[in-house]
Amino acid sequence: MPTGLTVAGLSKEYATPGGALPILCDVSFSLAPGDAAAIMGPSGSGKSSLLYILGALEPPTAGEIMLDGCCPFQLPPDELAAFRNKMIGFVFQDHCLLPQCSVLENVLIPTLIAPREHDTRRARELVEQVGLSGRIDHRPAELSGGERQRVAIARALIRAPRLLLCDEPTGNLDRASAENVSALVLDLHRVQHSILVVVTHSMQLASKFPIRFELVDRGLRTVPGARS
Repeated sequence: MPTGLTVAGLSKEYATPGGALPILCDVSFSLAPGDAAAIMGPSGSGKSSLLYILGALEPPTAGEIMLDGCCPFQLPPDELAAFRNKMIGFVFQDHCLLPQCSVLENVLIPTLIAPREHDTRRARELVEQVGLSGRIDHRPAELSGGERQRVAIARALIRAPRLLLCDEPTGNLDRASAENVSALVLDLHRVQHSILVVVTHSMQLASKFPIRFELVDRGLRTVPGARS
């Protein structure tokens, strides 16, 4: 079975009162296990739309996505949800933690659909890896912004996803916290040997990635000097 992420001829448009509004047009690229890519572009360029399509949260208007040989949008809804839960991890700009849950409970949330015996042990290991073992019983309100984002990273990795998607993961953080979070994401990605895709406005964050793309005029182009 082929491994990796393949995007071919991807397009996305939204219906508006004035007609179809094109957001993405003929986007194609591929990433292998272990690859890390940053996608840059101004607000409104389609970065988040592309990320949601890659994460099987929103279907494309045209084109195809394959992750490890499977096209998620060909799956029935229940199988699509299971595929997304098992194969894809998400880290958003707003950490999206449940305020009533502890650090450990938040990390375990993706496992509730199909719990496994070792989930709690793995969650504790991930909390330790992100440097929060001393905060494992704390609620999000008791954590700093950088700490909350580290919890979100641990949660995204709990199912050992093949594809990790990050939407402006350092956008709400101060400079020091942003540096810590970006280093953590890349370090854990190397350990997991997953495929990492980050969308960002930050040139500082993007410069850390060996593969860099930019969304320009609804298309994706390789940034000069970066690996294609």
